[in-house]
Amino acid sequence: MIKRELTSELFDAAKEYPVVTIVGPRQSGKTTLAQMTFHNKRYVSLEDPDNRTAAEIDPRGFLGEMPKGGIIDEIQRVPRLLSYIQGIVDRENTAGQFILTGSHQPELHQAISQSLAGRTALLTLLPFTVNEITFYSKPYSAFQYIVQGMYPRVYEKQLKPNRFYGNYFQTYVERDVRSIIQLKDLRPFQQFMKLLAGRIGQIVNYTAISNDVGVSSTTIKNWVSVLKASYILYELPPYFSNIRKRVIKSPKLYFTDTGLACYLCGISNSELLKRDPLRGGLYENFIIIEFLKAAYNLGIHPDFYFYRDSHGREVDLIIKHNGIIIPVEIKSAATFHSDFLKGINFFKKASNLSVNRGLIIYNGENQYNIDNNLVINPLLKHDFWNTFFQKL
Repeated sequence: MIKRELTSELFDAAKEYPVVTIVGPRQSGKTTLAQMTFHNKRYVSLEDPDNRTAAEIDPRGFLGEMPKGGIIDEIQRVPRLLSYIQGIVDRENTAGQFILTGSHQPELHQAISQSLAGRTALLTLLPFTVNEITFYSKPYSAFQYIVQGMYPRVYEKQLKPNRFYGNYFQTYVERDVRSIIQLKDLRPFQQFMKLLAGRIGQIVNYTAISNDVGVSSTTIKNWVSVLKASYILYELPPYFSNIRKRVIKSPKLYFTDTGLACYLCGISNSELLKRDPLRGGLYENFIIIEFLKAAYNLGIHPDFYFYRDSHGREVDLIIKHNGIIIPVEIKSAATFHSDFLKGINFFKKASNLSVNRGLIIYNGENQYNIDNNLVINPLLKHDFWNTFFQKL
């Protein structure tokens, strides 16, 4: 067991709020994090049918068994408990009384907004970061991380990624989708997932996807919404404020874990990935999600965007934090080329805002500073992810 990078933020939140809610995808380590951090608290999982039934039938009696509070896992299974928790924390007024975890964002957000607004801190835990994995083994290459993904069980149990993600997809992804929407035939959904994995980093065209899958674009949007809610997909919106040129307004979709994307694409090892046309998109996906984890682990809900105008000029990632805007270009190549700077330099000129610094992430060994743009491989820079937002 290792100390997750969200631990400090979790401790701090529990000192300020009576309830802390940890959300994130299944198997990302929410339960382990809560139990390790608050090992003296009673733990109850609502995945257990007996516990769930008890909570549904007699919520007051269920919570009465936890007079000092506790850890309640998968709280979205019985959202009405939140109203009763509200009454308890308002009466007791004790910081860190309940630690809740959940995997379905909309259900939790709706219930929290109704019952626990102002009473809970909301933290997001995604799978392992690059730094966390180094507790288990020496650092891997970027392409190995991409194929193996970052889910804790893959590293803790030394599991074969292809087998793990096959089981994960069938056990959690398909089950969660079926529990939220009426899905009778899995085949179109499975085809849809493979199409998404094959179009990582591309601007979403719902009509084209619906034509390929054979279902309506409304159905496709509904599926995307469910997958975002279950933390399987991450949506990156376009950046267009204060940019003089017209920009593309559709979002891009990324997987919160590249291991699942590689499984859906049939990429089983890093050597295959290096030769695959999806190499660049998957590397871009990997880097963007590492930035996202770094922010979440500090309790930051970042403003992330991409930029692309109608002429195809683009920047892979725009990070906006504390009034600072950082354009980030992401390349899977191991050799730096001056063309990597084109998108960032254009964005600097096109923006009405002051954008001085740029960041080029690549897979090479050298580090450069060119025209106030940092060129770096973050896997070779210790604590790059942990300190990035702290330095802004």
